[in-house]
Amino acid sequence: MTERQTSGPGRRGQRLTYLVKRLEMAERARMDEVLRPLGVTLHQYTALSILERREGLSSAQLARRHYVTPQAMHQLVASMERDGLIQRRPDEANRRILRAWLTEHGAEVLRACHDVVDRLEARMLSALTLAEAAVFERALGQCLAALTEPDAKGSGPGPADVQAYGA
Repeated sequence: MTERQTSGPGRRGQRLTYLVKRLEMAERARMDEVLRPLGVTLHQYTALSILERREGLSSAQLARRHYVTPQAMHQLVASMERDGLIQRRPDEANRRILRAWLTEHGAEVLRACHDVVDRLEARMLSALTLAEAAVFERALGQCLAALTEPDAKGSGPGPADVQAYGA
């Protein structure tokens, strides 16, 4: 560990965890702004992005990957189905489980969302060189992995449990 890593918050300015939270809050606010004209909420974008990578998930599986309650996901899935972004079909093995799939309209909307989010990410990273952006991305991934790996006692989520919109 370096001196910088071990020094207290008074010696290096704001706590890194505070800066990460402020970045996340600013990013969420900007995401809401760029997605709103497309008629999509940040929660919908996250769920659609998850389904893009792994279609056929149940509402319960989506809820776990989205870090929301099953009840909140049920409402979100119902609104996305109503808006024609997804369709649900019964699971072949258990007809009581409904699995979600992107519709053609949902895939089109998601592509438009990716475009505006790409521009937002480019804006966020515009203060960095390409090399700095690569280091930043790698460092964030390493920090995330360090906090999501099970601790020595085997508790805590594993890296496979961590999902993010657009990921």
